[in-house]
Amino acid sequence: MQTRWAGCGTALVTPFTASGDVDEAAVRRLARRQVDGGVHFLVPCGTTGESPTLSHAEKLRVVELVADEANGAVPVLAGAGGYDTRATIDLVRDLAGAGATGILSVTPYYNKPTPEGLYRHYGAIADSTELPIVLYNVPGRTACNIAPATLLRLTEIANVVGVKEASGDLGQIGEICRAVPDDFCVLSGDDAFALAVMALGGTGVISVISNEAPGEMAALVDQAAAGDFAAARATHERFLPLMQVNFIESNPIPVKAAMAELGLLDLNYRLPMCPPAPAARKRIAEVLAATGLAVEGTPITAAHP
Repeated sequence: MQTRWAGCGTALVTPFTASGDVDEAAVRRLARRQVDGGVHFLVPCGTTGESPTLSHAEKLRVVELVADEANGAVPVLAGAGGYDTRATIDLVRDLAGAGATGILSVTPYYNKPTPEGLYRHYGAIADSTELPIVLYNVPGRTACNIAPATLLRLTEIANVVGVKEASGDLGQIGEICRAVPDDFCVLSGDDAFALAVMALGGTGVISVISNEAPGEMAALVDQAAAGDFAAARATHERFLPLMQVNFIESNPIPVKAAMAELGLLDLNYRLPMCPPAPAARKRIAEVLAATGLAVEGTPITAAHP
């Protein structure tokens, strides 16, 4: 699974100190926990990592730390996208030097490019680097959807190798899985859809819940990849409430609160992200306890079964 962007990749949170700085020791600790838990690749500096609030230098440093902890055991798919193509190209160039082994590039948000603009945007990024590029389609955040016809054009670019599909449209995802080349990776961008996307022919998931339960989510994907859908369904059913509560407020607010509940990080955000409302935090703690990941407030480190 490590030779392709397949399996369970964790969309890593970015831990901060109380003063608002990147908590470098926690970045290392969390990355190591993921590798030890059995995930297949790491995804720093994405939406879950609060990337809009990270400076260029901070993104490079986070990727350096994550790549150092991965130490070649798993690939590092670093987030680099935005509404300015030139700025994205600059970041991609620097991330290659920081240890990224691939790039996850979200569609341009706010300026809403046409399909031709999207094609040219990603073509320019691909021309600027030898790194493999996974497109990130999340129209609920960006107001920009990569339609299947546009995606098929993009698959003709040699180093555009996959898509993280978070459109929430299983019909669109099914159409993509049916139409793309066999070696093109289709990754679910939603934990709750991961099993369904793999049943449609997808190759895995870029996961939020694996921040909390890396071994269990890696196992779900392994089970589905092996065709053991009965076991995968059981894992899915156990963790579906946590997948859902992770979005009780905007991601990554709930997942960081859950990780704080598990003792994995200090609960710090950068504005405009802020701690969850008391009722939401209570619900997060209840769901954690129900899954067995928290026992009387004692953190349980997930291990790959």
